[in-house]
Amino acid sequence: MTTEQRKPLPFVANFAAGAIAGVSEILTFYPLDVVKTRMQLETGKGKHGMVGTLTAIVREEGVGRLYRGLVPPLLLEAPKRAVKFAANDFWGKTYLKFSGESKMTSQLSIITGCSAGATESFVVVPFELVKIKLQDKSSTFAGPIDVVRQVVKKEGILGLYAGMEATFWRHFWWNGGYFGCIHQVRAVMPKAETPQGQLFNNFISGSIGGFVGTVLNTPFDVVKSRIQGASKVPGVVPKYNWTYPALVTIFREEGPAALYKGFTPKVLRLAPGGGVLLLVVEFTLGVFRKALGPPYI
Repeated sequence: MTTEQRKPLPFVANFAAGAIAGVSEILTFYPLDVVKTRMQLETGKGKHGMVGTLTAIVREEGVGRLYRGLVPPLLLEAPKRAVKFAANDFWGKTYLKFSGESKMTSQLSIITGCSAGATESFVVVPFELVKIKLQDKSSTFAGPIDVVRQVVKKEGILGLYAGMEATFWRHFWWNGGYFGCIHQVRAVMPKAETPQGQLFNNFISGSIGGFVGTVLNTPFDVVKSRIQGASKVPGVVPKYNWTYPALVTIFREEGPAALYKGFTPKVLRLAPGGGVLLLVVEFTLGVFRKALGPPYI
Protein backbone atom coordinates (compact mmCIF):
# COMPACT_ATOMS: atom_id res chain seq x y z
CA MET A 1 0.00 0.00 0.00
CA THR A 2 1.38 3.44 -0.89
CA THR A 3 2.04 6.22 1.62
CA GLU A 4 -0.98 8.14 0.31
CA GLN A 5 -3.33 5.13 0.62
CA ARG A 6 -2.32 3.73 3.99
CA LYS A 7 -4.39 4.68 7.00
CA PRO A 8 -2.83 7.19 9.44
CA LEU A 9 -1.73 5.67 12.73
CA PRO A 10 -3.86 6.44 15.79
CA PHE A 11 -2.97 9.33 18.11
CA VAL A 12 -1.57 7.00 20.79
CA ALA A 13 1.00 5.60 18.33
CA ASN A 14 2.35 9.09 17.53
CA PHE A 15 2.33 9.92 21.25
CA ALA A 16 4.29 6.77 22.16
CA ALA A 17 6.81 7.22 19.32
CA GLY A 18 7.51 10.79 20.43
CA ALA A 19 7.99 9.63 24.03
CA ILE A 20 10.50 6.95 23.07
CA ALA A 21 12.40 9.39 20.82
CA GLY A 22 12.51 12.05 23.54
CA VAL A 23 14.05 9.77 26.16
CA SER A 24 16.63 8.52 23.62
CA GLU A 25 17.66 12.09 22.75
CA ILE A 26 17.93 13.42 26.32
CA LEU A 27 20.06 10.51 27.54
CA THR A 28 22.46 11.05 24.64
CA PHE A 29 22.90 14.83 24.72
CA TYR A 30 22.06 16.09 28.25
CA PRO A 31 25.56 17.32 29.32
CA LEU A 32 25.50 19.83 26.44
CA ASP A 33 22.28 21.24 27.87
CA VAL A 34 24.00 21.90 31.22
CA VAL A 35 26.87 23.69 29.46
CA LYS A 36 24.40 25.74 27.41
CA THR A 37 22.46 26.88 30.48
CA ARG A 38 25.65 27.92 32.33
CA MET A 39 26.73 30.03 29.38
CA GLN A 40 23.32 31.70 29.11
CA LEU A 41 23.12 32.53 32.82
CA GLU A 42 26.48 34.34 32.65
CA THR A 43 25.79 38.06 32.20
CA GLY A 44 28.17 40.43 30.46
CA LYS A 45 30.88 39.18 28.14
CA GLY A 46 31.30 35.44 28.39
CA LYS A 47 34.45 34.35 30.20
CA HIS A 48 34.51 30.84 28.76
CA GLY A 49 33.54 29.22 25.51
CA MET A 50 31.84 25.87 25.32
CA VAL A 51 35.01 23.84 25.95
CA GLY A 52 36.12 26.18 28.76
CA THR A 53 32.74 25.95 30.45
CA LEU A 54 32.66 22.17 30.12
CA THR A 55 36.18 21.70 31.53
CA ALA A 56 35.52 24.20 34.35
CA ILE A 57 32.41 22.27 35.42
CA VAL A 58 34.28 18.96 35.43
CA ARG A 59 37.36 20.41 37.17
CA GLU A 60 35.54 22.43 39.84
CA GLU A 61 32.39 20.40 40.42
CA GLY A 62 33.02 16.91 39.09
CA VAL A 63 31.63 14.91 36.17
CA GLY A 64 28.41 14.23 38.07
CA ARG A 65 27.49 17.92 37.82
CA LEU A 66 26.99 17.44 34.06
CA TYR A 67 23.97 15.33 34.93
CA ARG A 68 22.59 17.54 37.69
CA GLY A 69 19.00 18.43 36.93
CA LEU A 70 18.57 15.36 34.69
CA VAL A 71 15.54 13.99 36.56
CA PRO A 72 13.08 16.80 35.63
CA PRO A 73 13.84 16.73 31.89
CA LEU A 74 13.97 12.93 31.91
CA LEU A 75 10.53 12.80 33.53
CA LEU A 76 9.41 15.52 31.14
CA GLU A 77 11.04 14.30 27.95
CA ALA A 78 8.60 11.49 27.27
CA PRO A 79 5.43 13.62 27.57
CA LYS A 80 7.18 16.67 26.04
CA ARG A 81 8.33 14.97 22.84
CA ALA A 82 5.17 12.90 22.75
CA VAL A 83 3.12 16.12 22.82
CA LYS A 84 5.43 17.66 20.16
CA PHE A 85 4.91 14.94 17.57
CA ALA A 86 1.31 14.12 18.49
CA ALA A 87 0.39 17.83 18.38
CA ASN A 88 2.20 18.21 15.05
CA ASP A 89 0.18 15.30 13.71
CA PHE A 90 -3.07 16.74 15.11
CA TRP A 91 -2.51 20.28 13.83
CA GLY A 92 -1.32 18.97 10.47
CA LYS A 93 -4.56 17.04 9.94
CA THR A 94 -6.59 20.02 11.19
CA TYR A 95 -4.92 22.55 8.86
CA LEU A 96 -5.14 20.18 5.89
CA LYS A 97 -8.87 19.85 6.50
CA PHE A 98 -9.44 23.61 6.78
CA SER A 99 -7.15 24.54 3.88
CA GLY A 100 -8.60 22.02 1.45
CA GLU A 101 -5.10 20.83 0.51
CA SER A 102 -4.64 17.13 -0.24
CA LYS A 103 -1.10 16.99 1.16
CA MET A 104 1.23 19.05 3.33
CA THR A 105 2.78 22.19 1.84
CA SER A 106 5.80 24.14 3.11
CA GLN A 107 3.58 26.92 4.47
CA LEU A 108 1.29 24.45 6.24
CA SER A 109 4.27 22.57 7.69
CA ILE A 110 5.61 25.79 9.26
CA ILE A 111 2.22 26.78 10.68
CA THR A 112 1.70 23.24 11.94
CA GLY A 113 5.12 23.22 13.61
CA CYS A 114 4.54 26.58 15.29
CA SER A 115 1.17 25.37 16.60
CA ALA A 116 2.75 22.16 17.91
CA GLY A 117 5.42 24.21 19.68
CA ALA A 118 2.84 26.47 21.28
CA THR A 119 0.95 23.40 22.51
CA GLU A 120 4.14 21.80 23.84
CA SER A 121 5.17 24.94 25.74
CA PHE A 122 2.28 24.67 28.20
CA VAL A 123 3.50 21.23 29.29
CA VAL A 124 7.18 22.01 29.86
CA VAL A 125 7.39 25.22 31.94
CA PRO A 126 7.53 23.84 35.52
CA PHE A 127 10.03 21.14 34.52
CA GLU A 128 12.20 23.67 32.68
CA LEU A 129 12.20 25.98 35.69
CA VAL A 130 13.32 23.17 38.02
CA LYS A 131 16.04 22.14 35.56
CA ILE A 132 17.41 25.71 35.24
CA LYS A 133 17.46 26.17 39.02
CA LEU A 134 19.45 22.95 39.47
CA GLN A 135 21.87 23.63 36.60
CA ASP A 136 22.84 27.08 37.93
CA LYS A 137 26.38 27.07 39.37
CA SER A 138 25.19 28.90 42.50
CA SER A 139 22.36 26.45 43.09
CA THR A 140 21.98 25.25 46.69
CA PHE A 141 18.86 23.16 46.13
CA ALA A 142 18.99 19.59 47.37
CA GLY A 143 17.10 18.25 44.37
CA PRO A 144 13.97 18.66 42.20
CA ILE A 145 11.50 18.31 45.10
CA ASP A 146 13.42 20.93 47.10
CA VAL A 147 13.19 23.38 44.17
CA VAL A 148 9.43 22.89 43.88
CA ARG A 149 8.92 23.21 47.64
CA GLN A 150 10.95 26.43 47.96
CA VAL A 151 9.51 28.08 44.84
CA VAL A 152 5.92 27.34 45.92
CA LYS A 153 6.68 28.54 49.46
CA LYS A 154 8.13 31.86 48.29
CA GLU A 155 6.10 32.59 45.16
CA GLY A 156 3.05 30.35 45.25
CA ILE A 157 2.07 27.70 42.73
CA LEU A 158 2.23 30.20 39.86
CA GLY A 159 5.92 30.66 40.62
CA LEU A 160 6.47 27.34 38.86
CA TYR A 161 5.25 29.01 35.67
CA ALA A 162 7.83 31.82 35.65
CA GLY A 163 9.06 32.24 32.09
CA MET A 164 5.85 30.89 30.55
CA GLU A 165 5.74 33.55 27.85
CA ALA A 166 9.43 33.13 26.94
CA THR A 167 8.98 29.35 26.84
CA PHE A 168 6.01 29.80 24.51
CA TRP A 169 8.09 31.78 22.02
CA ARG A 170 11.08 29.45 22.35
CA HIS A 171 9.01 26.42 21.39
CA PHE A 172 6.91 28.31 18.83
CA TRP A 173 9.95 29.30 16.76
CA TRP A 174 11.95 26.09 17.22
CA ASN A 175 9.12 23.82 16.12
CA GLY A 176 8.21 26.05 13.20
CA GLY A 177 11.79 25.94 11.94
CA TYR A 178 12.19 22.24 12.71
CA PHE A 179 9.08 20.84 11.06
CA GLY A 180 9.14 23.42 8.25
CA CYS A 181 12.70 22.44 7.32
CA ILE A 182 11.99 18.72 7.53
CA HIS A 183 9.29 19.15 4.89
CA GLN A 184 11.55 21.22 2.61
CA VAL A 185 14.62 18.98 2.95
CA ARG A 186 12.64 15.80 2.36
CA ALA A 187 11.27 17.35 -0.85
CA VAL A 188 14.74 17.95 -2.33
CA MET A 189 16.52 14.79 -1.13
CA PRO A 190 16.70 11.75 -3.44
CA LYS A 191 13.93 9.25 -2.77
CA ALA A 192 15.16 6.46 -0.50
CA GLU A 193 15.10 3.01 -2.08
CA THR A 194 15.77 1.04 1.10
CA PRO A 195 14.70 1.24 4.77
CA GLN A 196 18.28 2.19 5.66
CA GLY A 197 18.15 4.96 3.09
CA GLN A 198 14.89 6.24 4.59
CA LEU A 199 16.44 6.31 8.07
CA PHE A 200 19.41 8.25 6.67
CA ASN A 201 17.09 10.77 4.99
CA ASN A 202 15.18 11.18 8.25
CA PHE A 203 18.39 11.79 10.20
CA ILE A 204 19.66 14.39 7.70
CA SER A 205 16.35 16.26 7.41
CA GLY A 206 15.85 16.17 11.19
CA SER A 207 19.39 17.43 11.82
CA ILE A 208 18.97 20.34 9.40
CA GLY A 209 15.61 21.11 10.96
CA GLY A 210 17.19 21.04 14.42
CA PHE A 211 19.92 23.46 13.29
CA VAL A 212 17.48 25.96 11.76
CA GLY A 213 15.14 25.74 14.76
CA THR A 214 18.09 26.44 17.07
CA VAL A 215 19.18 29.48 15.04
CA LEU A 216 15.66 30.87 15.30
CA ASN A 217 15.00 30.19 18.97
CA THR A 218 18.31 30.69 20.80
CA PRO A 219 17.65 34.38 21.68
CA PHE A 220 14.33 33.33 23.24
CA ASP A 221 16.10 30.52 25.11
CA VAL A 222 18.61 33.01 26.55
CA VAL A 223 15.74 35.16 27.84
CA LYS A 224 13.95 32.12 29.27
CA SER A 225 17.08 31.04 31.14
CA ARG A 226 17.56 34.56 32.57
CA ILE A 227 13.91 34.79 33.72
CA GLN A 228 13.80 31.31 35.25
CA GLY A 229 17.28 31.52 36.77
CA ALA A 230 16.62 34.76 38.67
CA SER A 231 15.39 34.86 42.25
CA LYS A 232 12.40 37.10 42.81
CA VAL A 233 12.73 39.85 45.41
CA PRO A 234 9.48 41.17 46.93
CA GLY A 235 8.72 44.71 45.77
CA VAL A 236 11.43 44.67 43.09
CA VAL A 237 10.50 44.52 39.40
CA PRO A 238 12.56 41.77 37.73
CA LYS A 239 15.12 42.98 35.20
CA TYR A 240 14.00 40.31 32.75
CA ASN A 241 10.25 39.92 32.64
CA TRP A 242 8.59 39.95 29.21
CA THR A 243 10.38 38.31 26.30
CA TYR A 244 10.69 40.97 23.61
CA PRO A 245 11.63 43.84 25.98
CA ALA A 246 14.22 41.47 27.54
CA LEU A 247 15.68 40.80 24.09
CA VAL A 248 16.13 44.55 23.63
CA THR A 249 17.71 44.92 27.10
CA ILE A 250 20.25 42.15 26.49
CA PHE A 251 21.04 43.48 23.01
CA ARG A 252 21.56 47.02 24.35
CA GLU A 253 23.61 46.10 27.44
CA GLU A 254 25.62 43.11 26.22
CA GLY A 255 25.56 43.29 22.44
CA PRO A 256 23.96 41.03 19.82
CA ALA A 257 26.33 38.13 20.52
CA ALA A 258 24.81 37.78 24.01
CA LEU A 259 21.55 36.68 22.42
CA TYR A 260 23.40 33.63 21.13
CA LYS A 261 25.14 32.64 24.35
CA GLY A 262 25.25 28.88 24.61
CA PHE A 263 24.55 28.50 20.88
CA THR A 264 27.41 26.07 20.21
CA PRO A 265 26.49 23.42 22.82
CA LYS A 266 22.81 24.01 22.04
CA VAL A 267 23.23 23.44 18.30
CA LEU A 268 25.58 20.49 18.88
CA ARG A 269 22.79 18.95 20.91
CA LEU A 270 19.70 19.95 18.92
CA ALA A 271 21.00 19.55 15.36
CA PRO A 272 21.98 15.88 15.67
CA GLY A 273 19.38 15.62 18.42
CA GLY A 274 16.71 16.70 15.95
CA GLY A 275 17.97 14.00 13.62
CA VAL A 276 17.85 11.39 16.37
CA LEU A 277 14.32 12.49 17.29
CA LEU A 278 12.98 12.11 13.76
CA LEU A 279 14.91 8.92 13.11
CA VAL A 280 13.62 7.22 16.28
CA VAL A 281 10.07 8.52 15.75
CA GLU A 282 9.89 7.25 12.17
CA PHE A 283 11.54 3.93 13.08
CA THR A 284 9.11 3.42 15.98
CA LEU A 285 6.11 4.33 13.84
CA GLY A 286 7.34 1.80 11.26
CA VAL A 287 7.42 -0.88 13.98
CA PHE A 288 3.86 0.07 14.99
CA ARG A 289 2.70 -0.14 11.37
CA LYS A 290 4.13 -3.64 10.96
CA ALA A 291 2.65 -4.74 14.29
CA LEU A 292 -0.81 -3.39 13.42
CA GLY A 293 -0.72 -4.59 9.82
CA PRO A 294 -3.12 -3.45 7.06
CA PRO A 295 -4.47 -0.83 6.54
CA TYR A 296 -1.59 0.93 8.36
CA ILE A 297 1.23 -0.50 6.23
